[in-house]
Amino acid sequence: MLPPGVQPLSAWPLEARRNLVGVFTDIDDTLTTHGDITPDALQALMGLKEAGLYVIAITGRPIGWCELPAKGDALNDIAPWPLDAVVAENGAVAWVGTRHRHKIYQQDGATRTHNQRRIRDIGERILRDVPGAQITRDSVGRETDLAIDAAEFCQLSPEQIAQVVAIMEAEGMHTTVSSIHIHGCFGLFNKWQGACWIAQELLGMSLPSDKARWAFTGDSGNDVAMFEHLDNSIGVANLLPSVHRLSHLPRFITPSARGAGFAEVAAAILQAHQA
Repeated sequence: MLPPGVQPLSAWPLEARRNLVGVFTDIDDTLTTHGDITPDALQALMGLKEAGLYVIAITGRPIGWCELPAKGDALNDIAPWPLDAVVAENGAVAWVGTRHRHKIYQQDGATRTHNQRRIRDIGERILRDVPGAQITRDSVGRETDLAIDAAEFCQLSPEQIAQVVAIMEAEGMHTTVSSIHIHGCFGLFNKWQGACWIAQELLGMSLPSDKARWAFTGDSGNDVAMFEHLDNSIGVANLLPSVHRLSHLPRFITPSARGAGFAEVAAAILQAHQA
């Protein structure tokens, strides 16, 4: 049984799908399955791009980690994912461009340098005060936020997660919790704010004015702002066990989990555009 207000993906109106110009998507446990993008999810991205839609990934992962999906790795014959942009660290920074991708930021360099010192101090406090807490292994690539591992390589209890969040907020940080990490940053960054920023910067589009023409697919707590603002919001099925922790739920839910669920979303959009 689905939560109140959430409908199966099959109930997504054809006209709403046909009207879309672009898709935002989370990465971890939405595009990826057990840490890797699966062939069906990658093909789904390609299909959306070939149909002429904008496709933008937006994630809590660090900007350094996002370089591989954004730019690929010619030395190891890894192609970039077919994306118009990869927005990282919950909206604070992004890889943009087509042939030659480059980074853009919402904060200037002096602000980022100042905040990085504060972030290091708060990280040390969390490690002292919360037994078992660990800085995420991908933090070497982070430039604007602090991330604590909640469920990727170690498992924190709900009480430990709440303690980490409380410390971050007491230090003046804005917090979000994803399916794997706890994030804190200086600045009101979240995926909706980041999506509005990149739509304007990259495409010259006002997302609040054009939100009926965009869809979003996600699976966790740091996707809540996107679920709140976009009617064309879809959760992949692995979101269901955590719905009781989310303040806003997606409008629709896929039959399948993770990358297979994203492929179902793409198929529904392409069906409408080909009809």
